[in-house]
Amino acid sequence: MTKGMVIIGAGECGGRAALALRDLGYEGPVTLVGDEPHLPYERPPLSKDAMVGDAPAIKAIVSDEMLAKRSIRHIHTIQAVAIDRAAHTVRLSDGSVLAYDKLLLATGSTPRKLPMPGLGSRCVYLRTFADALAIRAHLKSGNRIAIVGGGFIGLELAAAARKLGADVNVIEAQPRILMRGVPAEIAEIIHQAHVAEGVDIVCGDGIAAILDDGAQVRISLTGGRDVVADLAVIGIGAVPVTALAAEAGLTIENGIAVDAELRTGDPDIFAAGDCCSFPLAVYGGRRVRLEAWRNAQEQGALAARNMLGAGEAHAAVPWFWSDQYGLTLQIAGLSDEGSSVVRRDLGDGAFILFHLAEDGRLVAASGIGPGNAVARDIRLAEMLIGKRAKPAPEALGSQEVKLKSLLAA
Repeated sequence: MTKGMVIIGAGECGGRAALALRDLGYEGPVTLVGDEPHLPYERPPLSKDAMVGDAPAIKAIVSDEMLAKRSIRHIHTIQAVAIDRAAHTVRLSDGSVLAYDKLLLATGSTPRKLPMPGLGSRCVYLRTFADALAIRAHLKSGNRIAIVGGGFIGLELAAAARKLGADVNVIEAQPRILMRGVPAEIAEIIHQAHVAEGVDIVCGDGIAAILDDGAQVRISLTGGRDVVADLAVIGIGAVPVTALAAEAGLTIENGIAVDAELRTGDPDIFAAGDCCSFPLAVYGGRRVRLEAWRNAQEQGALAARNMLGAGEAHAAVPWFWSDQYGLTLQIAGLSDEGSSVVRRDLGDGAFILFHLAEDGRLVAASGIGPGNAVARDIRLAEMLIGKRAKPAPEALGSQEVKLKSLLAA
């Protein structure tokens, strides 16, 4: 008898996997288990549109009607607490047990906690729609918002807070914002855009102490300065949710370790999205973990295909994006794989940095500009990276040479 497919984690990745199983013609039971009360929804809008809209709304990727029509059972507001690999079952927090033929762990990631005393109700993290609503209530004229961490989420929140009239301080312990994966040249443009909008950014200064007395938050920096805020949003990265997998004896290596087909050490258990680390063939099998919307989508669909026996390796090139003050940043590939950089100006202040490995291979492209100015060329660069192309640096740098022609070469 068919036990069916069980997916733990009802976010973007898990939701896409459930839909993909039906699109691929699978007719057995499909069960999606999530610990939030909502339908599967997109998280990127939480730090962007949901913050500046009059009435923040969930951007669900599927409706109750569609789940019912496709016979996908959605168990919400419940956690998976244990996997019995021998029995092929998952025990849930309400005491019920689900049997599976194949299991997908799409448990995502959770905000990295600031390991300091003194944090209270006015020190918050952003991960869920409920978190977004709580933060949104504070983003108004006259309120002071401190953001700890100068990464994507913190800066997107800073932009939203300024748009709504709040006073904003960003505190980043590293020498500059966007240290991870964003070239300094592009980070500087985003830094200046925030300063021009009135954001006070402090870099290279750590936190000595935090005091949240319930009325306000006082953050004392190691350099001697105090930042006082009505709300402190902590955005210092995310950690993969791996406890369930670890307790089941699966290998953990910067996330749940999977092979190129997203399979764990157990042939009947897969993992996908933010929670897993996987080898990337385009970088010689380097093991990476990606916290990215498109990766969650792609891996959800790939996991579904492989749960049905496709045996297909993950081959997508990493891709990230962020919108702030009308500027769009897009990055294809992993820029830290590069040893030299070639710049291409696109006009209107937009440009792309091409990152080349020592052997001349294009390994990443980082672009910034107004609106969609860099989108098409980043997409073409992504295809060149996937082909392991070695385009001539002078051709990459010249506006006269179309990237499409390099792809055809």
